[in-house]
Amino acid sequence: MMASGLATFRDIHETWAWVVVISNALAGLWALAAHRWTAVRGRALWWFIGAAQVTVVVQAFLGAIMVGKYKVPLPQFHAFYGFFAIIAIAIIYSYRIQMRHRLYLLYAGGSLFIMGLAIRAMLLAP
Repeated sequence: MMASGLATFRDIHETWAWVVVISNALAGLWALAAHRWTAVRGRALWWFIGAAQVTVVVQAFLGAIMVGKYKVPLPQFHAFYGFFAIIAIAIIYSYRIQMRHRLYLLYAGGSLFIMGLAIRAMLLAP
């Protein structure tokens, strides 16, 4: 039972990593387009960015369950990149007022940075 549960969690964690990468890439590209073209701006963009950021938190919880419940050893720096992505979300959010004049660029760069952190964490996984 334990090995089966671990395999399932590992599969979910590996698949969800792609959800994190793709959703944050799309959010970054959409925000970059919104900086250039006002027609693609709107509430849906902010909901999508929020959903993309939530995928990072879900991924961290899945990883924490694997380590806590199934005692999976962590590759060096794998968790660092994951948790740094969460910190990056907080930093991006904290600069939203000061960067109001470049808000779309802030979220474009931030989302693409988070995507890069997720890719780096994936490359460190066995």
